Amino acid sequence: MNRTEFVIAIAVILFLAFVLGWFASWLVYRFSRVTVSDVAELEEMAKALHNAEEQRDEAITYLQYRENELSTKLTQSEAELGAAMDGLREARQEAAELRKYVESLNA
Repeated sequence: MNRTEFVIAIAVILFLAFVLGWFASWLVYRFSRVTVSDVAELEEMAKALHNAEEQRDEAITYLQYRENELSTKLTQSEAELGAAMDGLREARQEAAELRKYVESLNA
């Protein structure tokens, strides 16, 4: 193989390597490009995620409000129960005293 044949062989090999590299680059671009429908789908998913986050925040706020409201009602109910129990205890004591008084009058 003389010098001219060697240069031509190297040139052919380099050209084939260039064509193979270009083809591989084209394949990668072809399979990895983002289409308009993909972008639209991503935007739709982002909107859905944003709406879901807003609903979650609203639900958390509502639950906190309800929890506070129910805690207040529970505290009020416990206070009313305590007052009713105190009143019942006093009424029982008074009834017992009145029974004793009536029994002492009858005896």
